[in-house]
Amino acid sequence: MPREAELSLNEKQFLLQAIQENLRLDGREPDQYRPLELTFGDEHGVADVTLGKTRVLARASAEVTVPYADRPLDGVFTIATELSPMASPAFEVNRPTETEVLLSRLLEKTVRRSGALDTESLCLVAGQKCWSVRVDVHVLSHDGNLIDASCFAVVAALRHFRKPDTSIEGGILTVYTPAEREPVPLGWLHSPFCVTWSYFGEEGETALLDATRAEEQVRVGSCTISLNRHGEICQIAKLGGTPVDALVLLQCTSIALTKVKEISSLLDKKLDEDTKRRNKGGRAAELTAENDR
Repeated sequence: MPREAELSLNEKQFLLQAIQENLRLDGREPDQYRPLELTFGDEHGVADVTLGKTRVLARASAEVTVPYADRPLDGVFTIATELSPMASPAFEVNRPTETEVLLSRLLEKTVRRSGALDTESLCLVAGQKCWSVRVDVHVLSHDGNLIDASCFAVVAALRHFRKPDTSIEGGILTVYTPAEREPVPLGWLHSPFCVTWSYFGEEGETALLDATRAEEQVRVGSCTISLNRHGEICQIAKLGGTPVDALVLLQCTSIALTKVKEISSLLDKKLDEDTKRRNKGGRAAELTAENDR
C-alpha cells in the first residue's frame, strides 16, 4: 500500500525543537490559521476552499428519491469523501485509508448528526417521495488539516446550494426548472465548523492550531472540536494516546469559539458577495448567461 513521504530524523528533530521554542516554520502564531479562502462556482452548490496549500472542493446536488422506511417524513442527506492520489501519494483509489475514514466520520458527526440541515423540509410526499441531498468532497491538495478545510467546504456548499422548486396538485408532483421558477435554498438550522488542535511534547503540553502535514507527522495527539458561532458544541474527538491536561483543552475550546465566529463571518460575507454578483442585472441576465454557455 502506498505510504506518505516521511520526514527524515533531522527534519523531525529540527521541527520539534522549533515548536519547543514556540516557533513555527511558516512564522505563524500557535493559535493562528493559514490564509483561508473561499470561492463559489458558477453553479449553485460548488465551493472551492483553500487553507494554505490544502485545497478542498465540495459540490452539493439533489434528486427526488424514496425516503427510508423508518424515516418516512425525512429526506435523505449524505456526505461522500474522495481522497485521490493527486492529493497525496498515501491515498489510493477505492482503498480508504485511516485518514479518509476519520474524515468522513467527523463530517458525519459535525454536519449531519448535529441537525444542521433540516431534513424534514426535504420531504415531498410522506413515505413516497423526498429530496436526497448529497455533498461530494474532493481533496485536491493535502498539506495538513483536511478536517477543518473539508467541513468549511461542506457547510459553504450546502448554504450556497439551491434545489428546484416543486408543487403538488392532485397528488402529482411537479419539479420546476430554473427557467420556470427560482430555485430555493435548503432549510438550514445552524452552521457548525471544525477546529483541530495538534499536541506536541511528551505530555502534549504544546498545542498548535491548523497543523501542516509536516507538523502532523510529529504530533503526539490531536483534538477536533466542532461547534457553531453560538458556542454549541456538536462533538469533540480526541485522537492519540497521549493525555492532554484539562485546562489546556478548555483553553483550546475557548479559542476555537473565537475562530468559529471568524469563519462564520467570512462565510456570510462570501455568500452576500456572491448573491450581489448574481443579482447584478437581474434574473434575465443570469438566464441569458446560461443560454450563452
